[in-house]
Amino acid sequence: MTDFGAIDALLAGARKEVPLPPAEERRALREELNVSRAQLAHALGVSPSTVGGWESGRDPGGEVREKYAYFLEGARTKLAAETAEDTPIGEDQGGTPSIAVQSVDQGDDVDVLAAPQPCVLCGHPAGHQVAGFPQHMDPAECEKAKAAPATKDWGPKSSPHTESQRPTSTGRQVSAAHPVKVVPVGRRLKTADAPDLIGSAVAAALAEHAGDLEAATNALVRRAIPDVMALLDHSRKGGRYDVVAHPWLPDILRKQSSRGADQIWEARPKWTRPELPPGEHLVTALDMNGAYLSALKTHLPLGQLEHSTGNHHDRRRAGVHLITPPDWDHDAYLPNPIGNRDEPGPLWVTESTLRLLLRISGPKYGLCDPPEIHESWTSGATEVLLEKLRVILKEARDRAIAEGDEVTLEYVKAMYSKFVSTLGESNYNRELYRADWMHLIRSQAFANLWWKAHRAYDEGLMVVRAMGTDELHVIGDWGAVFPEGRGVTEVKIKDVYTIGTPDTAV
Repeated sequence: MTDFGAIDALLAGARKEVPLPPAEERRALREELNVSRAQLAHALGVSPSTVGGWESGRDPGGEVREKYAYFLEGARTKLAAETAEDTPIGEDQGGTPSIAVQSVDQGDDVDVLAAPQPCVLCGHPAGHQVAGFPQHMDPAECEKAKAAPATKDWGPKSSPHTESQRPTSTGRQVSAAHPVKVVPVGRRLKTADAPDLIGSAVAAALAEHAGDLEAATNALVRRAIPDVMALLDHSRKGGRYDVVAHPWLPDILRKQSSRGADQIWEARPKWTRPELPPGEHLVTALDMNGAYLSALKTHLPLGQLEHSTGNHHDRRRAGVHLITPPDWDHDAYLPNPIGNRDEPGPLWVTESTLRLLLRISGPKYGLCDPPEIHESWTSGATEVLLEKLRVILKEARDRAIAEGDEVTLEYVKAMYSKFVSTLGESNYNRELYRADWMHLIRSQAFANLWWKAHRAYDEGLMVVRAMGTDELHVIGDWGAVFPEGRGVTEVKIKDVYTIGTPDTAV
């Protein structure tokens, strides 16, 4: 008697082989992306001669066939997207060619794709893209796609750096089956809908330490890193963006030694006005509140950084860039936007610094020539990735100030400052390794201070010093320019002092 169960099992496991394009197209796709046979062979775990055989007409089989088909399909999609971007089908206000997608009223970074592309979450065809990443707009669509029989198996993701294992920026090994940690996307959730994790933590700490404010504060500061990561997870539940949390990073973002630094220049200002007018002057040192908290709103790359060359800036992407900075002829009254750097020649800067330079070199300001971009490591980006986290922290900070709650205030300060400082090669934050984010947020804080210095100058104040993220020394009626207070849009007086020599002339 026939074993129908065995036949059913055979039919369930059987499937057609993934179709491959003609041999000549396989080679053309690879070469148009400037990918060598050796690079592709390394990613697929085969020899370069094997790839050559596939491009001559032989066909792979089994799992490697699926991976090769995934590469070819991805190459075709990438080249089609680049061709669409280069097609002048319209200009925006800034003169940038528009892309071959239709806008849909679901957010600034959401577009309808002209042709379906593999979703970054489930791998099945999706009709939308978010910040440049194809994906389903509803997680239920991903689950439905996974459950349905696939007409085309997009295969597992691979990259030139994925073999059996590859190093991360922290030296740990990441398996090929799970090459990166992904923070999943979800449906929108209003900030007000989220539980008050900060208030609950403060109440629990005060109860545990019997109302001892100092002991409760110390305990909260010690747990600030895991707590802010939990808060980030809650804020991400309402986001639309898929975030690569443990990406492979290029060498420029790795420390050159155990106690050294990487190659990224953050443009930290340390500037003092070289000369002052004759006479004695009253200087007010202003403290800019919540510098790192405000800097959480910056353009951050979502995925793994990809390399490119050429003097071109894509505003939909973010990362780090090797540039030759422009000459700066205004050091007598304004700090250099790239900070104090004595070494000549090209340097690696962040997206925050590059956008500052591009803006002030434009027709509105005309303060310098545009920087020359030589090469870049970037990914699709958004400016609002951490916006819900920033708003939650800001609202908690504002409430604490209004209520005189110093425990919560110190806790919140520790959360956002330690969040930024441990994003790189740190043993204290194991949830998120994004050295690129750390540099971007820091340099955004420096860029914000530069803009405050420019505003002071533009409003008629004399700028005397600009230091770090939050210190600005000015001469003049600063109260007419900056509101005083403890809010993130306000300033505090740090010091008042006099400089110069009294005019003794009669």
